[in-house]
Amino acid sequence: MTLDAPNPTGETLQKAAIRATDLCFAWSEDKEILHSCAVEVPEGEFWMLLGANGSGKSTLLRLLAGLLQPTGGEIQISSPVGFVFQNPDHQLVMPTVGADVAFGLVNEGLEIDEIRQRVEESLSAVSLGAFQRRPIYALSGGQKQRVAIAGAIARHCDVLLLDEPTALLDPDSQLELVAQVQALVKKRGITALWVTHRLEELEYCDGAFLLEAGKVVDRGDPERLKQRLMQTEEVED
Repeated sequence: MTLDAPNPTGETLQKAAIRATDLCFAWSEDKEILHSCAVEVPEGEFWMLLGANGSGKSTLLRLLAGLLQPTGGEIQISSPVGFVFQNPDHQLVMPTVGADVAFGLVNEGLEIDEIRQRVEESLSAVSLGAFQRRPIYALSGGQKQRVAIAGAIARHCDVLLLDEPTALLDPDSQLELVAQVQALVKKRGITALWVTHRLEELEYCDGAFLLEAGKVVDRGDPERLKQRLMQTEEVED
């Protein structure tokens, strides 16, 4: 399912796979995390969500994934949705790579042959086709993140949400992973929203949102946002 974005004339400007309007979230009356937050990600594009620590990035992503319920506003998102945590050890639950990717398919009532095919296809898509029998504990951090992404791909997700997936990786693995997600978006027509604070990762996305104190204050061209953030850092220094 895609979400048509109407303009004032009633014509459709584009199709959005993710849309949040006037989104609010608070842990309590005196602890508001997000207020009047709005995001819209076009179908088949790779966007990033930027912001300082505590700005509400991870909370927003969890709201979009349905892991939290908003206290106000509306969310429309194409399904199924895949979610990749910052630490892959929080979501990899089976002893081997192939078993972990298959784990999310068991409840879908698929035939064994279909599950095998999806596991093989999704692992090949993240360049881990030869890793089916590899123990999870023997993988690097970057490989674990790719297994988590393969699990989402195996479910044929329309939307992929990634919460700072490179935070625990070395610099080479960081750029390898973001390039892989960019390629998957383009090849498979997935829509992805990636939380980051690394400016170098902006080179790989189609657009970006800047979150400050729980509200989207800027959006659009990633290079422009990168320059804005670099200028802010220079002023602060």
